[in-house]
Amino acid sequence: MRTQLPSATKVLRRVAVTALAAALAGTATPGSAIADSGVTVLTAAARQDRPELQKAMQAFVDAGFTGVQLRVNDRRGEWAASAGVRKLGAAAKPPTNGRFWTGSVVKTFSATLVLQLVAEGKIGLDDPVAGYLPEFGLDRRITVRMLLQHTSGLFNYTGEYYDDGRFVPGIPATGDAWLNNRFHSYQPEELVRLALSKPARFEPGTDQNYSNTNYTLILLLIEKVTGRSYDEQLQRRILRPLGMSATRTAGNRTQLPGPHAHAYYSYRGETVDISRQNLSLLVGAGDLLSTTQDLTTFFSALNSGRLLPAELLTEMREPYGKLSYGLGVFAQDLGPNCGTVYQHNGSPPHGYGALMYSSPDGKTTLTGSVTWVDSATRGPVKDFQKLLDGLVKEVFCGTPAGSANETEPLR
Repeated sequence: MRTQLPSATKVLRRVAVTALAAALAGTATPGSAIADSGVTVLTAAARQDRPELQKAMQAFVDAGFTGVQLRVNDRRGEWAASAGVRKLGAAAKPPTNGRFWTGSVVKTFSATLVLQLVAEGKIGLDDPVAGYLPEFGLDRRITVRMLLQHTSGLFNYTGEYYDDGRFVPGIPATGDAWLNNRFHSYQPEELVRLALSKPARFEPGTDQNYSNTNYTLILLLIEKVTGRSYDEQLQRRILRPLGMSATRTAGNRTQLPGPHAHAYYSYRGETVDISRQNLSLLVGAGDLLSTTQDLTTFFSALNSGRLLPAELLTEMREPYGKLSYGLGVFAQDLGPNCGTVYQHNGSPPHGYGALMYSSPDGKTTLTGSVTWVDSATRGPVKDFQKLLDGLVKEVFCGTPAGSANETEPLR
């Protein structure tokens, strides 16, 4: 989700609320996770303590996050572990493959679906979106590529912070107002029309600004072109072929199924369990639930070229503009001794954060979820970027934080 915050609280959402080597379906995975026990059974080659990863994971808990679950696949095999607690007042750790709200991670799925339709000749990347969705009266200069790349200029329906400090509110999407509204159901058309009732942030194609409106329109585009629901297309094109049985769009579902870590919000001296929340306020842009194993499967398959033709995968991953954002994915330079990784992190309005990283060949991956006691001032989020920087560099560079480039925050 994209909600810009004052500088001290932008760690998870600097430009958003932003911001995996398992086999494909039918082939054996390196290890199988038992979600309800919090134990992961791994092959002998992968059964390692990995103290450097344990330390990086524990650092989140030491900084105040209530729970962490991580999964790493690299040349040493698969490693999955968790730290902290599943629920306040209980001793059990978070399940290593429990479900969680992933937030904006779904944008990469949405972009993949669109690019598959481009490959089939059903959508043109540089076609005006208004030609597909005439009912909204969109500026005809806005193309499909601009939606995917966040260069449309459309107002973000969850609210916009401007460079001069102005804030133009949208739907209640963060803070205390969201807490009291967190079970409200929204329709995608409703969200788009709210965004279009506000002035555009800039002329189409002249700047870049992360906006959930772009990806809710992408959902509507997919449905219009295919004549089927977004969820049906997601299942048919990605989830079933890859055997991702634990991933689904939230719809109006408010309960995470199966064992899961709980998240919280501090409100007027009380700590409220916010594990139940309605993510229809981010339909197509932040409304996915998944597991570390499923995110590993997807992102490894995508980056190894199994979901898109090579030329479209290259175009998807080409960084553009000040966000270094391609078509639904961030390209992140970790420095001369490490190189580039591709990622899309995510967070629903409060309490959950999701991680999804891959090397260019899909052979080294990092997926994860963090939970915490959130608040209007974001709680322990102030330390998140430093912690994430250390973890990502440990996985992809083999060195802890301390070199020049910082990682991107959750989105």
